[in-house]
Amino acid sequence: MRPAIPGGRLDAPGCTPPAPRMNLPDDELAFLRDLVKSARQRIHHVKWTDRDGTERMTTVTATDAARLNAVAHRLGVSKSELMRQAAHIPVAKSPPTSAA
Repeated sequence: MRPAIPGGRLDAPGCTPPAPRMNLPDDELAFLRDLVKSARQRIHHVKWTDRDGTERMTTVTATDAARLNAVAHRLGVSKSELMRQAAHIPVAKSPPTSAA
């Protein structure tokens, strides 16, 4: 874990100043920001069995774990059972892309 900034100063020894704004599109900046945000959250592991019988361990963020718990509770099943059932949901087909 990174130590706290001594005295709250960014120019203190051992502290690196914030990186300048990256020259990336807004959607990529949002993706990276959300990725860092989720990486800082407490993670939750959900054990479940895939439709082919493979034992799985899925790592979810606290937000996703809360939503998974809510859906499982509403359906009266465990998180593991909900994930097993969800494995049978067909993948949505993406629209065909036009060749340029």
